[in-house]
Amino acid sequence: MPHLRRAELAARYPVHATLRVAKGCWNLRSHRALRVLEAAFHAGRDRFGFRLIHYSVQGNHLHLVVEAEGKESLARGMKGLAVRAARGLNRMMRRKGRVFGDRYHAHILKTPRETARALHYVLMNFAHHAKSWGEKLGRTFIDPFSSVRYLSTAPGTAAPVADAKTWLLRVGWLRSTAPGPPRLL
Repeated sequence: MPHLRRAELAARYPVHATLRVAKGCWNLRSHRALRVLEAAFHAGRDRFGFRLIHYSVQGNHLHLVVEAEGKESLARGMKGLAVRAARGLNRMMRRKGRVFGDRYHAHILKTPRETARALHYVLMNFAHHAKSWGEKLGRTFIDPFSSVRYLSTAPGTAAPVADAKTWLLRVGWLRSTAPGPPRLL
């Protein structure tokens, strides 16, 4: 990511963030890596005005839907998540060095349509990749490497994600005609 000044962020807008893994790191879509990542997510899910609402773990990157009180809260929260994840993944891989190759990419979600599309993209990301690889997934497929399984209930204290507080993530996305995540409620 180029080191440009990040846009101002109002607390009412959620953010779709992406973290890419550095070369030389293992594929993140393993149950060992998921346990490490979910522990990091749980520890940093609701701190200093930053909340992790949804995630999707892909082979070489993470998609996150987060809420933050402002630009500084977003930066601190993302850094905290990245540091926790990097330490755990380095320990698991028995290596040292950078785990995340670059700065995180952040896209501020400002409308119900944009939020619904981002939720669909993040929570259904593996199905999107599987289709491009020629794999067929059943209609009831739930990606175990995403937070989609927390849609049917309130996340609770044991979950690696926090409850959404912004209107766009609680109910606003439902007003859009764009495809959102599967409605398991």
